[in-house]
Amino acid sequence: MENVDVARLFQQVADLLELRGDNPFRIRAYRNAARMIEAMPKRVAEIVAHDGKSLAELPGIGKDLAGKIVGIVHSGHLDLLDELLTEIPKGLIDVMAVPGLGPKRTRAIHDVLDVSTLSELERAARTGKLHTVKGIGEVIEKRVLDALSHRTPESGRILLSEADALVAPLLEHLRGARGVVRLEVAGSVRRRRETIGDLDLLAATEDARELADRFVAYPGFAKILAHGKTRCAGELQRGLGVDLRIVAPESFGAALYYFTGAKAHTIPVRAIARKRKLKINEYGVFRGSRRIAGATEEDVLASVGLPYIAPELRENRGEIEAARAGALPALVELADLRGDLQMHTTATDGRSTLREMVAAARALGHAYIAITEHTQVLKITRGLDRKGLLAQRRAIARLNERHEKPVVLWGAEVDILEDGTLDLDDATLAELDVVLASVHTHLDMPRAAMTDRIVRAIRHPAVHVLAHPTSRLIGKRAPTAVDLERVIAAAAATGALLEINGQPDRLDLDDVYARAARDAGVGLVISTDAHHVDELRYLRYGVDVARRAWCEPKHVANTLPLGAFRARLRR
Repeated sequence: MENVDVARLFQQVADLLELRGDNPFRIRAYRNAARMIEAMPKRVAEIVAHDGKSLAELPGIGKDLAGKIVGIVHSGHLDLLDELLTEIPKGLIDVMAVPGLGPKRTRAIHDVLDVSTLSELERAARTGKLHTVKGIGEVIEKRVLDALSHRTPESGRILLSEADALVAPLLEHLRGARGVVRLEVAGSVRRRRETIGDLDLLAATEDARELADRFVAYPGFAKILAHGKTRCAGELQRGLGVDLRIVAPESFGAALYYFTGAKAHTIPVRAIARKRKLKINEYGVFRGSRRIAGATEEDVLASVGLPYIAPELRENRGEIEAARAGALPALVELADLRGDLQMHTTATDGRSTLREMVAAARALGHAYIAITEHTQVLKITRGLDRKGLLAQRRAIARLNERHEKPVVLWGAEVDILEDGTLDLDDATLAELDVVLASVHTHLDMPRAAMTDRIVRAIRHPAVHVLAHPTSRLIGKRAPTAVDLERVIAAAAATGALLEINGQPDRLDLDDVYARAARDAGVGLVISTDAHHVDELRYLRYGVDVARRAWCEPKHVANTLPLGAFRARLRR
């Protein structure tokens, strides 16, 4: 069992406990444990194999949950989850999975309208009864109807971070085969899409049979679907399909290109090749029966007169025209970022102390970071008022007196209230180094009202960054109804920055709107929104979004040195 598998089981338990109306502290314990486990760089299976007792010492785990983790690793399932799945009607679980609902709203709908199935939910929405339930409203009612009308788009897909976690041990296993020359992930993982439907692997080897046999011997497979010298396929315990293609080294570049790009990208490139009387397939670039290229992707693209196009751009969003014109962007890289601008500590809802977060950021080489605790309106986060924030400023000042990197900026993630005002007094806002504004409450407001709310907030002279602008949680909560074009225009007028939040289930802004912001001249920041030291590595996922959005370092404010970054905040 990989960390993401254990975390998924704990999240399922938390959802079902909340649906049942269980103790909120127990629910939160499972959610925090899931988040902790998913972010851990070390595999819990290795910890269990070495000394399972040490699990209880991890923050937010404890003896009870540690025992459950050991049981999951050994058996592949969780008894409590099995009990809950037996107790709670499947229809209610299906209702809970509808985007925009979740366990809390599903319970309210069931209690008020006695809705227990998707058909009953649809009937309640179509008759206008759904929005009469407290916490629903007409906007969510409409979203529910839309979701029920289009039930398939993301079905069976998992988060990119989960795919990364599942593919890493498989690649490590395959690299143990004799004769492996190249081994890469292709497909949507290589393009860094936010959700993944399956895994595409590509290998060049001197011993195809050895590699194929090693693939089918991987213990993480629930079943094997194909076992050949050029193609193997299997299905992981998680249900995710894996396809391995094995090619000769001289064809590896062509195959990597062929199995990476979206069809919308590769079809026009192959059309260019046909005009040159060439043929591109997974074995190479051919003129008649003679292969003229194929060992590298650069050679494949050069054969049709194009420079190398980064995998993240291969979606047919103008990259072919830009390549022809010599106008491809020099994409931002993780190494370009000098700091991380949203993180939380144990002062509010974080699970690592201020000192721990600073030490972890130092180990990553950050020049500066911003500690941005929640403010008081969001009770569940134990948000800070002015007094609490001033106490934290004193703690930050003591760390900065050491003159060590990273420089710690005193910030806050300030809630945008329903009317667009901010959950902190103007005097404190003016003193903060970094002010993030974000929406956490009243997420079901009508589009015009939500847009007015956010625009009013980012026009406040103290606000530097609009954090996770749509408040979405991928696969769990739909984006708020907000006119992002108006928000982007307001940010362009005021100089406010928009955040790309690197939390794997947020990635908010997404790549489409991040590119729209870039094109409008709006500055972006990439942050982790880390609540534990292990989550600081999520910066990579924000960079993935920025690269898919065609961003160069100049488009991302936290690529600037500290002095220039401070100046950028003084809009």
